[in-house]
Amino acid sequence: MDTRLDLFTNTITTRFIKYLNSANKVVAGSSLPAATQELVRLRASQINGCAFCTDMHTKDATAAGETQLRLNMVAVWREATVFTEAERAALELTEQGTRIADAAPGVSGEAWANAAKHYDEEQLGALVSLIAEINA
Repeated sequence: MDTRLDLFTNTITTRFIKYLNSANKVVAGSSLPAATQELVRLRASQINGCAFCTDMHTKDATAAGETQLRLNMVAVWREATVFTEAERAALELTEQGTRIADAAPGVSGEAWANAAKHYDEEQLGALVSLIAEINA
């Protein structure tokens, strides 16, 4: 496949990437666990079918200390036993927040309440921001 647009040389996309990097720093500085941030990025990228992003976030997660087993299980997190209940809640929120474009109903009250059992308001804000950033 030929590259249609070089994201790193186009004036608009380079400015947009700088904005995303700034948003990412805000989330990274939150109290949302780094492992959860990496899992959310990876799962949203898988759902969106972005090979570049999936590769990048897999490498970032590995560099941050995530295990290969857990990375292999992200796509099947519902059946996997390697994630905490909090991580499972975050992955559910990610799936529901990412699939909106598929005419899905959005995040259910049940998924939100489950996430709220595991994360405080700041962490929920970071999670929602992270999901929005990945889906931008």
